[in-house]
Amino acid sequence: MSAADNPAHGGRCRPRARVALASLAIFGLTAGLPAALAHTGGSTGYASIIISGNTVRYSLTLSPSAVPAAVAEDLVRARSGRVDGRDRLLGHLRDKLALTDQGKRCEPAHGFVEAQRAEVESVTLVMDFACAATVRDLVIHDDLFDVLGPDHHTLAKVESPGVTRELAFATEAREARISLDASDETSGGAGSFLLLGVEHILTGYDHLLFLLALLLRGGRLTSLLKIITAFTLAHSVTLAVAVLGLVAIPDRLVESVIAASIVWVAMENLILREAPSQRWLVSFLFGLVHGFGFASALTPLKLPGWNLAKALLGFNLGVEAGQALVVLCLLPLLVWMRGATWEPRAVRAASLGVAVVGLAWFVQRLFLV
Repeated sequence: MSAADNPAHGGRCRPRARVALASLAIFGLTAGLPAALAHTGGSTGYASIIISGNTVRYSLTLSPSAVPAAVAEDLVRARSGRVDGRDRLLGHLRDKLALTDQGKRCEPAHGFVEAQRAEVESVTLVMDFACAATVRDLVIHDDLFDVLGPDHHTLAKVESPGVTRELAFATEAREARISLDASDETSGGAGSFLLLGVEHILTGYDHLLFLLALLLRGGRLTSLLKIITAFTLAHSVTLAVAVLGLVAIPDRLVESVIAASIVWVAMENLILREAPSQRWLVSFLFGLVHGFGFASALTPLKLPGWNLAKALLGFNLGVEAGQALVVLCLLPLLVWMRGATWEPRAVRAASLGVAVVGLAWFVQRLFLV
């Protein structure tokens, strides 16, 4: 009798197949996890848009380590005083930014490059735009994503006499309208930060892996809900505290501890026979650290009180919406696994993979970045 015809052999194969299927499904939901990836996919630039009379000054701060190689090379050249790098970068601003006021195009004029302090690698590109009349209804169309990549985001602070507003530009949100008439609303404000929050969590591979590792051995539905709620409350608190400037922790330390939290929970899954009864507490404690990681997206904007509150609320709601989406995708798989004879093997296989990725991130962030 062949192995294929042997019922006993077939009975052993089905659980193994299910283990493999479950493990593949888990990694399929959190695909794209090479150790070289940073906290989120893509890059973030920070823009200052100052409106004064008929002039708009657009300043964009970029870091060479977070942009495509060709742009990074030009940033380094411009920082060292090379004219060719400077001209190419300013050319991108002229070609990819379109400003119109009251239906009339604002023409790009003077541009220059500012290097930050010697210990800071970022470079600021500055371009002045001249409008036909005093700016009242400005529309900004941003196509810099064609140069900086589809995963790039630009967070902008808009300042005009007596008014400060906040915007977020992304590949799917390239245009914003800024009305200086108090009776009109500025479009592309809080709503764009909500979308940014959703994208931030969906490309926050370290946060997703941590959540996955927690839920793999989360127990019954009530236990899963406690874990998710604790994580949400914790990172919401530290996100607000960090963005408001009440507590500051070095990015290297935050990112390293986030990676360590992934390894910790994955190793618990591998070593402990039963899921810890107080796993929600682990979720809460490490969630506090993850909140500082989320804060890295908003802190550099330095928005004033009310504007910061609106951006923070929109961003946090987006993070929660993205997290809920991930959990909804994972729950059917976790429910399917619960109680199966092969569940422990699937959990161990997935947890081992998570631990390896988390350890690689930890070494990279603590020693190599």
